[in-house]
Amino acid sequence: MKKNLFLLFTLISTFAFAQKPAQSPAMTTESDNVKVTYGQPSKRDREIFGKLVPYNEIWRTGANAATEVTFKKDVNFGGAKVKAGTYTLFTIPNQNEWSVILNSELKQWGAYGYDKIKDKNIATIKVRPMNGEGTMEKLIITATDAQISIEWDNTVVRIPLTW
Repeated sequence: MKKNLFLLFTLISTFAFAQKPAQSPAMTTESDNVKVTYGQPSKRDREIFGKLVPYNEIWRTGANAATEVTFKKDVNFGGAKVKAGTYTLFTIPNQNEWSVILNSELKQWGAYGYDKIKDKNIATIKVRPMNGEGTMEKLIITATDAQISIEWDNTVVRIPLTW
């Protein structure tokens, strides 16, 4: 009887946890030549830039696994020439300027091991953050053939792309 109750409790618990939606779901945005895959965190009444995402520190630009960007053909990424391929996207946010970094080491969990792979950076560009039109509850990364846009809280960053 105890075994049956334990088994029933285990099955119910497993089913209940399996049905819970992820707090930072995996998202994909795609255009004809660009694909971005990222974990989508939520603001949840937190101060984002300067607190949750500290200024002047490397950020995976999302949640969970580091964000990955795929270019289907060679691109000018905000002034840097980048070959077609898939790269990990990191940023270093600041109030007045962000560093946006493409790195060739894939399958990174967060930015915890960044110091060990930073020699594999293939492009680092600088962009200016802008104030958004309102507060974005969830991180939204949008890819078009003209730009990659990062929007969260009241901050917007745009990386121009030319082919």
